[in-house]
Amino acid sequence: MIFASARLAFADIFSAPFRGALWKALGLSAIVLVALWFGIAAIAEWFAVPFLSNLFPDTPSWVDQAGSLAGWAAGFALAILLAFLIGPISAVIASLFLDDVAEVVEANTYPEVPAGTAMPLIPGLILSVKFFGVVILGNLLALVLLLVPGINIAAFFVVNGYLLGREYFEFAAMRYRTEAEAKALRGRYGTTVFLAGLLIAGFLAVPLLNLLTPLFAAALMVHLHQRVSRKEGGLIAAPARADRLARG
Repeated sequence: MIFASARLAFADIFSAPFRGALWKALGLSAIVLVALWFGIAAIAEWFAVPFLSNLFPDTPSWVDQAGSLAGWAAGFALAILLAFLIGPISAVIASLFLDDVAEVVEANTYPEVPAGTAMPLIPGLILSVKFFGVVILGNLLALVLLLVPGINIAAFFVVNGYLLGREYFEFAAMRYRTEAEAKALRGRYGTTVFLAGLLIAGFLAVPLLNLLTPLFAAALMVHLHQRVSRKEGGLIAAPARADRLARG
């Protein structure tokens, strides 16, 4: 069930119906990353030389050289920072288009199932911030655990597998269920969701391909939720979003 869902999701993200969401997510992610690069680099350059000039007023040539070195060091640190931020930034941007992804998967692969209910703008923005926080937290925890001998890279997969699996599965489930119902369903299939989350973490670990992680994760969990729901007796038409939020 997991690998079949992953195979379908991987094919989905490169299919024609996905291209709109794919290019919008990649384009906005690139714009944000480039803007961050120039913005932080400009701030670093603006502060470095004046700070060193005030600190060492009698050695202007040395200060210029130090300022240049500081600029290179800041650029190197910035490159590392942006490499760390690629996943979170792409996650928060792509999360704006997750309902588009889910609608395509549901319509193309499960036409016999009633369409899910998209999330309104404000709850959708809250979900985007939540995804951003989850990815940041997961990577910070993994980064700390990477320093612990005997754990290392396994920490990255376990932490991200759990957090990403949980959030994306609940997103897919909440298109048909209240939040409480989505959490309960995830609890009943916790091992399956976690193993699917490990596949998402593996996707996240591949440079450049990790830009597509949110789209792959959303498609994977939509497929997985549909298959799990068949075991639960199938899906019915989703109630109005306002009623669902009130019930949840």
